[in-house]
Amino acid sequence: MTAMTKVKGLATAASFAATLLVGGVTYASAKEVTLTMAVPDWPPTRIMKKFFDEQYKPKSGNTVKLDVDFIPWPDFYTRVNASLTSGEKKYNFIVSDSQWLGAFVEGGYFRKINDLIDADPELKATMESMHPAVLNAYSTYPNSTPNYYGFPQFPDVLVTYGRKDVLCNDDEQAAFKAKYNEKLPCTGEEIDAMDWNTFEHVGEFFQRKKGDKLAGQVLDDDFYGIAYQAGKGYDFSTSSVHTFVWEHGGGIWDETKAPTGHAEGVVNSPKSIEGMEHFLKLLKYMPPVVKTGTMDIFVSDQLFREGKVAMNIDWIGLGEASLDPKTSKVADKLVFGLAPGLRGPDGKVNRTSQIGGQPFVLTTWTTPEQIKEAVGFVKWWLSPDIQHQFAAAGGQSAIKSVYSDPKYVTYRPWDRAWANSLDWQKDMWHVPQFFELLTQQQDQYDLAITGKQDAKTTLDNIAKFQEDLLKNDGLIQ
Repeated sequence: MTAMTKVKGLATAASFAATLLVGGVTYASAKEVTLTMAVPDWPPTRIMKKFFDEQYKPKSGNTVKLDVDFIPWPDFYTRVNASLTSGEKKYNFIVSDSQWLGAFVEGGYFRKINDLIDADPELKATMESMHPAVLNAYSTYPNSTPNYYGFPQFPDVLVTYGRKDVLCNDDEQAAFKAKYNEKLPCTGEEIDAMDWNTFEHVGEFFQRKKGDKLAGQVLDDDFYGIAYQAGKGYDFSTSSVHTFVWEHGGGIWDETKAPTGHAEGVVNSPKSIEGMEHFLKLLKYMPPVVKTGTMDIFVSDQLFREGKVAMNIDWIGLGEASLDPKTSKVADKLVFGLAPGLRGPDGKVNRTSQIGGQPFVLTTWTTPEQIKEAVGFVKWWLSPDIQHQFAAAGGQSAIKSVYSDPKYVTYRPWDRAWANSLDWQKDMWHVPQFFELLTQQQDQYDLAITGKQDAKTTLDNIAKFQEDLLKNDGLIQ
């Protein structure tokens, strides 16, 4: 045997020794791969991390670590933006809000994923199984085009939280009927049929002062009928106002019509103003903190859990805390239904709502090894078994075969409203200018919410700002 033959033999042996047989499949030597992820800190992402730690076994045979930064919602965008734009390249995997897509794609931070989808029939089938409203909102830039950047992580919608001990009380039922000549919604099905007019009546009817009676009990604090997000921070009031604007036939600037679509004449159209006036009209029946501009989704949720509100409209993603007796005084008194809608002349209820929820995104500096493991994790996360487990733990799934399964509605009391809400969800802008649009809009909405200006002035100011900004940046001709 020559020296060269010996060397080749050793190399072959070394190569063989560096392979592993796992489950009948041969893999290269196992590696340690870390996926560093930024996520908002709330139940859906906590559940995701728990599932990963307890169950996930990569098919690659590698050792995969998910290193998660849980960031409070009010700071989430600013901290992720600071990290991405600083050049530190800390995160290779992010749970992003949908409206960030344009800014971070154009900034060179978010990776397009069409090639990954096209190369993987299983992943492609999973993406195609998503409800289109979710796929368009969480995955596409430009919005509603076949350019994909995100894998849906947690889909979310607004639903009505109710206290059935108050709503179903016989005395309250009789008094409501006598005052408004209509049934006080009590069951989930009755809440499903509720329009904004009835919701307003609930707000007016249940305004009670300390010492008044509520469902036969003397109150030791003031009580209110309704709550709905109206906070200056992030996108909280925008998510509410958009719903009313759309349902009244108004609109926001539509990026899919660029460059011929305008903000002026749309954002401040008579129908848009009518929608915002309707929203502002409801504020007087909410807890007084709403007039400070600080009643965001967390404040309204806390007020409901403290037993101070009869009905609250909020995201499903916050629902777990209401079910937990440790964090909720009303844990055993809950009923859930669809968010209200606007009843038209034909008697039908029109519902159009701002969608919530987030996608997974990959950053452009993520290595091929990390991409491979991230895709493996996404496929596992979006598999029917894990999606069912996620829903059973308080999450939601946008995969039709999962949410249409009869057992889906048994997981959580709000699941009965989930599938019925998907068809009427819409999203805000995905354009790079979203943060400027959102921040100025939030500031203007806050002036209206706190009583400093009317709806027309507010929407006129927003429309002019958006028209000028978007025209200057070439998105409007």
